[in-house]
Amino acid sequence: MNQSSNGQSTNGQSSNAAATGLALESEGVTVDSVWKKYDNGFVAVEDLSLEIRNGEFLVMVGPSGCGKSTTLRMIAGLEDISEGTMTIGGRVINELPPKERDIAMVFQNYALYPHMSVFDNIGFALKLQRRPRSEVKERVEEAARILELTDMLDRKPSQLSGGQRQRVAMGRAIVRHPKVFLLDEPLSNLDAKLRVQMRGEITRLQREVGVTTFYVTHDQVEAMTMADRVAVINRGVLQQVDEPQVLFEQPDNLFVAAFIGSPSMNLMEGKLSDNGGDALHLAIGEEKLSVPRSVVDKNPELGNYMDKTLVVGIRPKDMDDASVVSEHPQDQRFRTKAENVEALGFEVIVHFDIQAIPVVSEDALELPEDMVGTELGGYADIKRQYPSRLAARFDPATRINIDSPMEVAVRVENIHYFDRDTGLAIRS
Repeated sequence: MNQSSNGQSTNGQSSNAAATGLALESEGVTVDSVWKKYDNGFVAVEDLSLEIRNGEFLVMVGPSGCGKSTTLRMIAGLEDISEGTMTIGGRVINELPPKERDIAMVFQNYALYPHMSVFDNIGFALKLQRRPRSEVKERVEEAARILELTDMLDRKPSQLSGGQRQRVAMGRAIVRHPKVFLLDEPLSNLDAKLRVQMRGEITRLQREVGVTTFYVTHDQVEAMTMADRVAVINRGVLQQVDEPQVLFEQPDNLFVAAFIGSPSMNLMEGKLSDNGGDALHLAIGEEKLSVPRSVVDKNPELGNYMDKTLVVGIRPKDMDDASVVSEHPQDQRFRTKAENVEALGFEVIVHFDIQAIPVVSEDALELPEDMVGTELGGYADIKRQYPSRLAARFDPATRINIDSPMEVAVRVENIHYFDRDTGLAIRS
């Protein structure tokens, strides 16, 4: 799959860290054609090539069992590499034991010593290294200041909240002054409100110390809000690496399109045709939409798919209640009724059906056996008698109710197109 070279510069991070006097010496990580195969024949990671730039915050995201934690454990030295090469700062680490890789890990269960104070937990690794007492004290106090734990250094873990215990675990990593941070689903044990808070704290901390960070999670919201770049992985295969907004706006394939974004991109079979008029015609099941010719002008590859079945993707953000959208063309609307309405205050999520063949991720949805048809690039083609259930983000001014007839305005210029057989984005 494609790996983009786009990414945010880490210069700003390094400058910020240097300005606060907290910059750590970090190194980039290179994963070159790495495989992880187990004795029973199971392949957990397949031919993975990935660069984590010096000072970068890279998040790997994917569903459970996709190979992301295995990748992290291979970098850490907790899993052997079957094939390929890993380097940190240009030094091959394949055969190095974990303690010689100059990395620090933060786990989801914190792994704090319950009988030790916060001070002793943070400084434990330094004491094992027989560092001078004055250095231990200086480093622990520096980490406590960064993490706002100064007033808690005498407490035991049992006296801390979940978020405070997570900060102690981060402090234990910081004091070691590692070249690389590895974080394995560190927020999964926290409640929703605290996860939001800790996302911000970890991101701020990474910017402040400027250390290369590899973070794995199944939560795409964490990935999109925290990362400089996001690596999407599925079934051991890297799907796409890019800045969060690029992944959202330009997914390389069906999996990335469906996995990134909440609610997910709506995916259906469709057919684009040129009848010689002022616009192209997009048939999505029984629905017909008019598409400006400029869409093909900007993406000439689409011209090779005229009158062929392809997969059409529409983001929920690209649909709205036509009654609150001024002057939206009549031939760019779905006419349907609301099946479910979720009023969130700042927006309304409306679910509705159209008579079209849906394309859904087998990883995101468990389907009854009698609904699953042929394989479609890792996706299932549901039998024709079932409608497509779509989700749209409506303006909060909408007054749509369940079972209300409605017209849905579609921003047709933002529609995504994918090859039905390969699942790859149709892109020039």
